[in-house]
Amino acid sequence: MSIIPRHIAVIMDGNGRWAKNRKLPRGIGHRQGVKSAQRIIKSCVDLGVRYLTLYAFSTENWKRPPREIKIIMNLFLKYITASKTELPEHEKVRVRVIGRWHELPYGLPSKIQSIIDDTAKHEGLNLTLAINYGGRKEILDAIGAIIKDSKTINTKNVISEEFLQKYLYAPEIPDPDLLIRTAGEYRISNFLLWQMAYAEIYVTKKLWPDFGKSDLMEAMNDFQNRERRFGSV
Repeated sequence: MSIIPRHIAVIMDGNGRWAKNRKLPRGIGHRQGVKSAQRIIKSCVDLGVRYLTLYAFSTENWKRPPREIKIIMNLFLKYITASKTELPEHEKVRVRVIGRWHELPYGLPSKIQSIIDDTAKHEGLNLTLAINYGGRKEILDAIGAIIKDSKTINTKNVISEEFLQKYLYAPEIPDPDLLIRTAGEYRISNFLLWQMAYAEIYVTKKLWPDFGKSDLMEAMNDFQNRERRFGSV
C-alpha cells in the first residue's frame, strides 16, 4: 500500500444484528465482536498503522438491557485482564482508554489503569479504546477543566483550537485520517466529534463480527483514492 492512514478510527457496529441473524443471544454477538477487534488490531500491526481507536462502549449504551450491559462489562474485564498475552505483539502495543472510564463498575477502572501503565512505554501500535465515551461529554469535560484552570491562567487571550485540544482525553493523539463504520449506518454516533473534522468516512454493510483484514484493506484502498484538501482547492 502506498498510503497508509496514520490513524484509523472504527465504529464497531452490528454485533447484535449478527447474533439475531443467526438466532443466537446478543451476548454471543458481542463475544464474536471481541474476536473481530483482536483480528483488526493484529492487522493494523501487520500493515503498519500507527494509531487505532475502537469505539467500544458509548455513554448512550447504558440504555441497553441490564443483562446485555453486564455481558459487555464482563467481556471488558476478561479482555483487559488477559490483554498482556492476547494482544497481538502485546509487548509493543500501547493501550490508552478514553471516556469516563473511571465510572465503570466491576473493578474495571483499576484494571484499565494497570494496562495503561504497563504499556505506557511501548512503541508499536497506539491502541485507544473508547469506553463509556461520548464526544459531547469529552468537549464538556474539556470546558470544565478549562474553567477550573482559569483560576490560575489567563484564558482571555489564549483560547484557540490548539488550547482546547490540550484538554481533550488524549490530546497527544493525531486526528483520525479514516473513520470506518460497519453495519451500513451513516452516522458518527457521538464519536470523536472534535477530532473528526476532516476524517475520510468509509461505511460498509458488513457486520462487525464478520469484518476482517481483507475488509480493512478494502477501506484503506478506498482511502488511498480520496483527495484530501482540508478545505483548500
